Formats: sequence, C-alpha cells, structure tokens
Amino acid sequence: MSEQDYTTTIRVPAAPTDVSTAVADVRGWWGADVQGGTSRVGDIFDYDVDGIHHSRIRVEEAVPGERVVWRVLENHLAFVQDQSEWVDTTIRFDLIPVDGGTELTFTHVGLVPSYECYDVCFDAWGFYIRTSLDELIRTGVGRPHRSGENGPREEDVRAMLAQ
Repeated sequence: MSEQDYTTTIRVPAAPTDVSTAVADVRGWWGADVQGGTSRVGDIFDYDVDGIHHSRIRVEEAVPGERVVWRVLENHLAFVQDQSEWVDTTIRFDLIPVDGGTELTFTHVGLVPSYECYDVCFDAWGFYIRTSLDELIRTGVGRPHRSGENGPREEDVRAMLAQ
C-alpha cells in the first residue's frame, strides 16, 4: 500500500467476525443487485450501476474476523477516459479488535488521487463504507445501490462529508 491509496477507517460496536460477515454481505451495503458469490475465496461477483459503473471482482482472501481482500478483474466507469483505472487493483478490509468492537480499515489499493475517477470514487466509497456498511453493521440495514438509482443520494453524501 502507498500513502496515496484511498483509505478510510470506521469503528463499530460489533465483534470482528460479525464485521467480516457484514463485509461479505455486499448486497446489504454496496449493491443490492450484485450477481455472484461474495463470501468465499475464489467467488466472483459483478457490481453494476445502470450503465455508469460495472466491476467484476474476485474474492482473494476471506479470513473471518481479520481480513477480506478483493481483486478487480474488470471495470468500466462511463465517466472516465482510461478504463484501466480500477483493473487489477485490490480492495482490502482489515479488521482489528478494539475495546467495545472493531476497527475496520478499508483501502482501495491502487485508487490514487491522480486517477480521473478519484474524486467521484472518494465520495462514493466514503458513503458506502462510512454510512451504508456502518449502518448495516450497527442496525442490520445498509443503503446499497439499487437498479434505477444513480448511486448514493446527494443528501446522504453531504451528511457523510459533514461528519
């Protein structure tokens, strides 16, 4: 990892094994319409946002209570010129037990500020990790993208950024 890779950390009042279970519930926090397996090493899933974003992702590591790692195999972002920006990047969820719960550090290794998609991806990942995944862990209900939506609602992103 480099210092430039996108990263964010949240602390949640849940055991590390419960947090890794929530991370694997991709339909519960990132994309309700995700196709494919999302919890076991070797699983491949597709994430789609209505002609705007498509990713095919493979689960590389799934160590309950410790770490989840994905590799982006294919990616298309309709709003950037270089369609290789996400390809072969790694998405990591590192879990550390802390007093009263778990510290989850999310890092998209290879998503760097020089990429055209960085600002949009920064906002989107911030929402999905700091709001949707956090709420899924705390309440059992996240805010995943659903077909027909263009991504996180503007008011949700503004509220997340104000925190």
